Formats: sequence, C-alpha cells, structure tokens
Amino acid sequence: MEENYPLADWLNNETSDETLKNDFSEDDISIFSKIKKYSAQLETPAFDEQKILTNILSSPKQKVVHLNYNWIFKIAALFIIILGLYFSFTFLSNTNFTAENGSETALILPDESEVILNSGSNLSYKKWNWENNRLIELEGEAFFKVAKGKKFEVNTTAGKVTVLGTQFNVKQRNNRFEVTCYEGKVKVTHRDKIVILTKGMKTIFENDKSLDVPNTYINQPEWINDEIVFYKENLKNIISEIERKYNVTIELNSSNNQQVFSGNIPSNNLDVALGILTKTYHLKIAKKTANKITLTEINVQK
Repeated sequence: MEENYPLADWLNNETSDETLKNDFSEDDISIFSKIKKYSAQLETPAFDEQKILTNILSSPKQKVVHLNYNWIFKIAALFIIILGLYFSFTFLSNTNFTAENGSETALILPDESEVILNSGSNLSYKKWNWENNRLIELEGEAFFKVAKGKKFEVNTTAGKVTVLGTQFNVKQRNNRFEVTCYEGKVKVTHRDKIVILTKGMKTIFENDKSLDVPNTYINQPEWINDEIVFYKENLKNIISEIERKYNVTIELNSSNNQQVFSGNIPSNNLDVALGILTKTYHLKIAKKTANKITLTEINVQK
C-alpha cells in the first residue's frame, strides 16, 4: 500500500496549496508557508556519493554495501528545521487579536482569563511561558476577567495595570487613560504616579493630569451593553468613539465646541447617538450617507 505524505510532498513542491486544506487548518497552513519560505533559504551540506563510493572501493578488505542515505539525511534535517521553526512561530511569536471598527472580539487567554476587546482595539501576548509571564500589550479598550495566578499585567502607551485576579476595564485613547476596577484590586501606573483601585473605583488621566471621577456601582463596563459612557470628554474624543462603534466617518465643520460632555450615548442606534450629539453641541447634520456624516454648526449658512 502506497503511503501518502501530503505535507512532505508540498514542502518538496510536488503538490499545490489546495491539497493541504483537507488535512490542516488555515492557521497551520499559514505557519507551514512561513516554514517553507525560511527553510528554503537554508542549505544542507553537500553529499558526494561518488567520492565516498570510490574511497570504499579503494580500501582493502572492505565489503561494499550499496546504500543511499542521502535522502534520509535530508528528510531528517528538514524535519528538525520544521519542528524548530514551528515551535518558534507558534510559541515565541506574538499572538494578536483585533476588534475592527463596528465590532467587538471575545477571547480566552491560555490561563482561561476572559477578555472582551472593544471596537478599534488591538491586543497581543506571547504564549511561551505564559503562566509565569502573563503580560498583555493593549491598544484601545478591553474588559478583563483575570483567572487567579501569578502577576497579570496590561501594558499601554499611557500606563500599566497590574493585578493578581480580578475584573477590570482598561481604556487608552489618544491622550486619555482610564481604568475601572469591578472586582478585586488593581495597581495602576501612569508615568510616575501609582494608584490602587478596589471594587467600584475608577481613575482617569488626561494629558498626564488626574481627573476626579465618581465611583461606579455596576459589575461590568457599559459598552458591553451597547452604551458608550463619557465623563468630561471633549467633542473630538466623542466623535472618534462613535466612529469606532458604528464604523462610520464623521466630518465636523465647527471650531467653537470646547465644552466637555458627561453622559451616555447608545452604540446600537446611530440616529439617537447623533441626536444627542447635535443637541448637546448645537450642531446639525448637513449630509449623511451610509458610512459618512457631515456635521456643522446650526448658525452656519450653506
């Protein structure tokens, strides 16, 4: 019975990419493609069969055995290279997740910690040695339910959050850094400032200044339940958040909106969200298409 080795045939350029789809997932095929690319740049030592055979025949009292191990050596070397590269790509490289504008992404970390990634956000971590180095790189906003274990850290460009096992929300947008603790205790580091938060406490830094913010009495962030909550937020940041949640572009023709806004805006009804925004800032919708909205001041004549 003839044995079939689809991966070996594919690595040897004897079959097409389509043949792998029956036996492997798209993620595995992606890793195999990288392995194939880099292993092709490696060279195995030259194997001169004729020279070795001549030496054997010229040696006295030698029994000549016609064996061809060249292909065995090549396969063994290639197998070792594949294992090494597969290990590197799988465990040493970053694992990345993205929540595109207009969507949210839920994921489970290797320790069973749960994360919900908000719209327009990115998260990455390394699987290798995760139990001893639970480190997350975050750009945007995410809600965490952390399993108990060793130190768990969330790094952003604005600051760092350190916990042992708790539930908390981290938001880093532009020059604003917010952390809310829903359970347990977290340590927030921003520049040279350290703040300890317990259940119901929240801290906000904007332009490196701390804002006084009231405690919260809910168990999870409002954005999970289709509400965007703002606290002393400027119009530019509000528009950016609406753009992310609804996956639209908003053009603002106004230069006289310096007031800050505190309140809730729905993330599942664009008309209502725009109504709150235009009423609060004395704006009107000058033009609206499926994915682009133009806002202008009410007293501006077009």
